[in-house]
Amino acid sequence: MAPPPPPSSSASSSPSRAAASTVFDARALARTLRRIAYEIVELNEGTDGLVIVGIQRRGVQLAARIVSLIAERERVTVPQGALDITLYRDDLQTVGPRPVVGPTSIPVDIDGQHVVIVDDVLYTGRTVRAALDELADFGRPRRIALAVVIDRGGRELPIAPDVVGKKIDVGAGQRVDVLVEELDGKDAVILSAKESA
Repeated sequence: MAPPPPPSSSASSSPSRAAASTVFDARALARTLRRIAYEIVELNEGTDGLVIVGIQRRGVQLAARIVSLIAERERVTVPQGALDITLYRDDLQTVGPRPVVGPTSIPVDIDGQHVVIVDDVLYTGRTVRAALDELADFGRPRRIALAVVIDRGGRELPIAPDVVGKKIDVGAGQRVDVLVEELDGKDAVILSAKESA
């Protein structure tokens, strides 16, 4: 009888299989964004006074798709904005002397409006806190809600999403990435091992 293969061979192959897995393919992400768009409208009880604001980078592309999906169903174009929270980060001193700052654009007066912040992944909550600080510089909305594609847990601040595509458990040695066609060449949500430093 031949001896069983040494455990080292299976152990060495399993990390590569577990290194990356697809949470959403393109079709699943499209379905999820459609549901998020509909839930945003329901949360707002319609589209009156609704403003969708994406966080740079991928939140902006996701927000644009949500606005398009709302227009498709409700026959109305909801104002869309973009926030770059770089200068509002609480770890700005660690970014370096010349941080790369993207565009911020809030095309309408947000005083008294219902603003929905859109982001790809909710993790510690610090990005959202920075977005809230920046948004306050533009006015005083009646309500601010948060919509995210992925809630991965691990919060360090008391921030919770109002609309969630999917909540997943992400281990300490893992990361989750939302990929969008406009920036990454494909639509997907990928769970993978963190790269070694």
